Amino acid sequence: MVKVGEYNTLPVLREVAFGVYLDDGADGILLPKRFVPAGIKVGDQLNVFIYHDGEERLVATTQHPKGILGDIVKLRCISINKQGAFLDNGLMKDLFVPKSKQLRGMMPNGEYLVKIYLDEQTGRLAATEKIEPFLSNDELTVQLLEEVQLIVFRRTPIGYIVIINNRHTGVLHHNEIYRSITEGDQFKGYIKKIYPDNKIDVAAGKPGYTRVDDESGKILQLLHDNNGFLPYHDKSDPEEIYEVFAMSKKTFKMTIGNLYKQKKISLGKNGIKLL
Repeated sequence: MVKVGEYNTLPVLREVAFGVYLDDGADGILLPKRFVPAGIKVGDQLNVFIYHDGEERLVATTQHPKGILGDIVKLRCISINKQGAFLDNGLMKDLFVPKSKQLRGMMPNGEYLVKIYLDEQTGRLAATEKIEPFLSNDELTVQLLEEVQLIVFRRTPIGYIVIINNRHTGVLHHNEIYRSITEGDQFKGYIKKIYPDNKIDVAAGKPGYTRVDDESGKILQLLHDNNGFLPYHDKSDPEEIYEVFAMSKKTFKMTIGNLYKQKKISLGKNGIKLL
């Protein structure tokens, strides 16, 4: 069965002047000529994305959309009409958001966080701003210290609500944020704490000293590149630390402390020195 809104690996069934047809177990799905890789012949396997074209026919493409079925992504609005809005998903056909699936109405050039779903009545891909019904912490699929994908959902007084692996929600507290973030931003993080009621706290990056080990090489390389000395220490400004090392001050202090214990650097009032 061909899966609409997802990547499918299908064999080339036959060639035509305007492309190739891929075997879907029926009459075939067209891959337009502009998307056919050079040298492709009948029988070759192609990994393609399947969706409906402007005439509501199933069509294949080797383009990579910004989001596939089930994804939560931030997309730009291209146009609107009485029925809804159309978002740029990186394909020839824009992604439709019915008015009933919008929160406060969409405007051209605005960017909106949406979930991509399959419309049950039409079988076509669509998107919705009403994401919360798809999220639940009732049955968790994550564990403490597990690395996860985070999407910034909305701001709160204590930090940001984030979406975890497209299925759960958690809190990224203000004291865990070391750069400017906005709704829709995506980055890796880890599960910092799971409460008895299944509420979750998360942090950006990797957990504990695993993260420190990753950053140690970065600091050592920077020292090598700067004649063995860097004018930064545990009293340096956190924003300056982040700008230079792309890490929080907490992680920086843990890392240089670890390198000092390993006798790889010395710590001074004016900075750190390679030994």
